[in-house]
Amino acid sequence: MTFIAKPRLHHPTLKQNRIGYTRRDYEGKVSTLCAGCGHDSISAALIQAFWELDIEPHKVAKLSGIGCSSKTPDYFLGNSHGFNTVHGRMPSVLTGANLANRDLIYIGVSGDGDSASIGLGQFAHVMRRGVDMAYILENNGVYGLTKGQFSATADAGSRSKRGVENTDSAVDTVGLALLMGASYVARGFSGDKEQLVPLLKAAIAHPGAAFVDVISPCVAFNNHSGSTKSYDYVREHNEAVSRLDFWPSRDAITVSYEEGAVIEVPQHDGSILKLRKLDGAYDPTDKIAALNAIARAAADGEVLTGLLYVDPSADDLHAHLSTVKVPFNRLGEQELCPGSAMLDRINASLR
Repeated sequence: MTFIAKPRLHHPTLKQNRIGYTRRDYEGKVSTLCAGCGHDSISAALIQAFWELDIEPHKVAKLSGIGCSSKTPDYFLGNSHGFNTVHGRMPSVLTGANLANRDLIYIGVSGDGDSASIGLGQFAHVMRRGVDMAYILENNGVYGLTKGQFSATADAGSRSKRGVENTDSAVDTVGLALLMGASYVARGFSGDKEQLVPLLKAAIAHPGAAFVDVISPCVAFNNHSGSTKSYDYVREHNEAVSRLDFWPSRDAITVSYEEGAVIEVPQHDGSILKLRKLDGAYDPTDKIAALNAIARAAADGEVLTGLLYVDPSADDLHAHLSTVKVPFNRLGEQELCPGSAMLDRINASLR
């Protein structure tokens, strides 16, 4: 068996951020995912986001569940805290960790199976409770580790690699996050790093439940004609809130055009990508308008990307519970066990 490790030495001319870290300091282990997997592009975007935010890696806690997506925290921020939970249970474990130590920056990484199937209930509750976290959903519409069955986010009418048609309705995770009370909701595409990095940076900085759904094509099982989460489909049906720039497997294709304009961009495979850059009329603070925009895009067969909703006055679970400012894991026995007299007072206040 061959093991590949990244060199620990960094070139002295690598660019540093304001706290003296290079981008290499935010990397992790070598990825074992399929070459071309969209999840690796998401990891690269997270590395870039944390480097640009000047965040020390050891102040970050990464939690995940089970699946291809839940392997990815091993591929970024190798010097941060990490915990891989059981299938679908990442939100509750992250909630407990956040309550114990509010000083860390929490990143929840999940997949469409982990969040929209077995973990759907936990996903809903972590949104409504406002846990201070950036919840990254790496969405490819299939169960990649069990050979490509449809996940709960697969669109009705889409076809598997074997030609089987999906007859079930899809779980719309961004719509659900909005309905359940998330105070920051966005959707991106793994191949559009220029749009994805700012969305991730804002999610990390947001005080409350921030959710980013990232369409991430599975090159092994869901990147074929008939899939609605393939590279080609997303390119042809993408209506973006911000400028798009896709990174296919060859040289990057870049474009420049005015707000409100429509442009057709030839792709490497001969297909045509039609881009529409929305103007500043979209209001991401209007929750009802966001729900309507998502519904309209779904009805038209489009993938709406960008910042869909944000509550500028959001707070988090600690504010809801009025917890003390000192992290629980730093409190001593006197503060945690104040004695029977205090317990009697608490019980009397509940009668």
